[in-house]
Amino acid sequence: MVGIMNLSQMNHGKVGESYNYPDSFMQLLGYTRAYFHLPYRQTQGVVMAHASTKLPCIPDYSTISRRINKLDIKINEKLGNDDDIIIALDSTGVKVANRGEWMRHKWHVRKGYLKIHVAVDIKG
Repeated sequence: MVGIMNLSQMNHGKVGESYNYPDSFMQLLGYTRAYFHLPYRQTQGVVMAHASTKLPCIPDYSTISRRINKLDIKINEKLGNDDDIIIALDSTGVKVANRGEWMRHKWHVRKGYLKIHVAVDIKG
């Protein structure tokens, strides 16, 4: 809801085409691009892969480029040893139910599992 209010404030009194995406969303894309060292087209691909069902339209790479370059995004490249974050990742599949197990095995159907990813800060 904050993004919608931010977007209406950004478009208030604007001359020309209105903004479709709030600055907070573009800032998120800017940080994603900087931390993962992605070009603008790959940043667009990340949005398409993860938010295609949630957003009515996906920003193209030129829109991402223009909007990110207008923002003042500060990246702290020099973290000390005390500021480092060490993350452990694990993923597994969890079976939903045993019902119909023989049929899934016979017909090689992989339905019935949930994929779970867990990330934990080791120091914390």
